[in-house]
Amino acid sequence: MEIWQIALIGIAALAAGAMNSLAGGGTFFSFPALLAVGVPPVMANASNSVALWPASLSSAFAYRRELARYRKTLAALSIVAFLGGAAGGLLLLATRDNTFSVLIPWLLLLATLLFAFSGQVSRLVARLRPAGAEARRQGAGGLLFQLAVSVYGGFFGAGMGILMLASLAIQGYSDIHEINAIKNWLAAVIYSVAVATFVFAGAVSWPHTLVMLATATLGGYLGAAVARRIPAVWLRRFIIAVGGVLTAYYFQKTP
Repeated sequence: MEIWQIALIGIAALAAGAMNSLAGGGTFFSFPALLAVGVPPVMANASNSVALWPASLSSAFAYRRELARYRKTLAALSIVAFLGGAAGGLLLLATRDNTFSVLIPWLLLLATLLFAFSGQVSRLVARLRPAGAEARRQGAGGLLFQLAVSVYGGFFGAGMGILMLASLAIQGYSDIHEINAIKNWLAAVIYSVAVATFVFAGAVSWPHTLVMLATATLGGYLGAAVARRIPAVWLRRFIIAVGGVLTAYYFQKTP
């Protein structure tokens, strides 16, 4: 790698780690940076997942006390997340680079819209949830939705958190700490199995990934340190703007 390539992916991963710790949306920075330095689309997506994977583990660990109360209800969700993450990872590996290149702007558009309208999605799901859903958290519909979210997370991942919140709300979870704890755990499961799939398949560009692992970890630490000093609304608007610009760029670039 040339110096400018190391600098570009290092700074992008630093921003991704900081954004994920603050408001989410880090993939909007790290994934396009890998494409910009010439990493093929499928390998770029796999490498990006590996680079940002440690953050999912630390987030789940931070909620270990809350998760301890839901060991029984987590079993089915964890199995679904594992199977979906594996299926999504295998689906990515089976996708040709030119096909994934065509999908990139659509995936970025979906992720941007999910991030931009996350509040409206959460309120809509809350209104649609039937009365008494709090008492029956393992409905078939919720598990199927979770399976779809897990496949998407293993395949691409950007915007998965918003989909996960909707899935958990459908199943009757309402307390924000409860939802965040379970969401972070399931995201860790999905990323872990997808990352293992990518590593065993040899789909990871390790020189790029190692640089991004180091700077993303640093970015996560710095982001947490300044999280309370930056208005959340500014961060959301910035991420949405970045997502919109990147989506337009890749739509224009796609033949």
